[in-house]
Amino acid sequence: MWAACVLGAALSRAPRGRRAHSALAQLRGILEEELEGIRGAGTWKSERVITSRQGPRIHVGGVSGGILNFCANNYLGLSSHPEVIQAGLQALEEFGAGLSSVRFICGTQSIHKDLEAKIARFHQREDAILYPSCFDANAGLFEALLTPEDAVLSDELNHASIIDGIRLCKAHKYRYRHLDMADLEAKLQEAQKHRLRLVATDGAFSMDGDIAPLKEICHLASRYGALVFVDECHATGFLGATGRGTDELLGVMDQVTIINSTLGKALGGASGGYTTGPGPLVSLLRQRARPYLFSNSLPPAVVGCASKALDLLMESSTIVQSMAAKTQRFRSKMEAAGFTISGANHPICPVMLGDARLASCMADDMLKRGIFVIGFSYPVVPKGKARIRVQISAVHSEEDIDHCVEAFVEVGRLHGALP
Repeated sequence: MWAACVLGAALSRAPRGRRAHSALAQLRGILEEELEGIRGAGTWKSERVITSRQGPRIHVGGVSGGILNFCANNYLGLSSHPEVIQAGLQALEEFGAGLSSVRFICGTQSIHKDLEAKIARFHQREDAILYPSCFDANAGLFEALLTPEDAVLSDELNHASIIDGIRLCKAHKYRYRHLDMADLEAKLQEAQKHRLRLVATDGAFSMDGDIAPLKEICHLASRYGALVFVDECHATGFLGATGRGTDELLGVMDQVTIINSTLGKALGGASGGYTTGPGPLVSLLRQRARPYLFSNSLPPAVVGCASKALDLLMESSTIVQSMAAKTQRFRSKMEAAGFTISGANHPICPVMLGDARLASCMADDMLKRGIFVIGFSYPVVPKGKARIRVQISAVHSEEDIDHCVEAFVEVGRLHGALP
């Protein structure tokens, strides 16, 4: 009897083990097939390793000499600014490496509250709330704010974080064609039956470098009783006369209800995001936004760096004003050479190439000529819309820009992208 039980147990275990091994083998096969498909499509994304600080000139593993970096979100060049670094070191020394807690338990320090107040003042809003990233800010907003009685109307080319955030909420979802105000108006008319209507758009679209027509959006929102939300990740710090963003640029700061943005691009480049807007909304997010409630507080060094970056920006707008001329210099020279540059008057300058392999190969050859740029292809951008996205920084010199253009012309001719 005992032997029979042991034998039965052994036999019952064996199939489960084999099934587990079979399931893992099946998974490996599926994953390898998917990865091979990415390689075959020419859309494989490799990660180059930087061995220096972020800046206009960097060092890259496996490449000798200095490299000009034209693909960072370091719009104002503050990622390695000495005062920003010093502020991070000071915060690290005074407040420690981290909080080991979420905000509502024991993770709120005075520097967190000070930075939130500074962000609200900068954007001329009532209050602000910090998140680990703007992706988290977008994930937290819509679910906490909107109910099945409400509606959200989203530009079809909004950032993935906005799309994912909207997916989490139970509101009725409308998608309008990119920058198409007639389509937005039609969707607003259709959404009149709902309690709240929230129009959600990027201020500046990161893949194409175009800017949302906020004047027209705000006009339609006012006409149809809607609220306006703008993601300003690629605008905060450098668009508008004082760097407040697209709402300042287009003169609608008093008409945009909610702004989400990042500390990880122009404002020091480390990490962190935020929502700023009406006080009661921020209070509600502190109670209900899941990424806020269940994520550790921003590390003190990150808070210190971002706070100093905002100080520098609010003290002087000189660095902001230098961006327009440098952006125009690159765009005009590239277009004169025969390239198609998407967007308008934004330091994101997508060099449109169409073919994914062409974008990848040209980017590799640009690196050989001392220029760090990256090819973008599906699924980051639509199929057939591959491009090399160039980003201008305030700390690029005119000589840096001219050298980049010269390299593009040489590589473009080599690969048949130019006559």
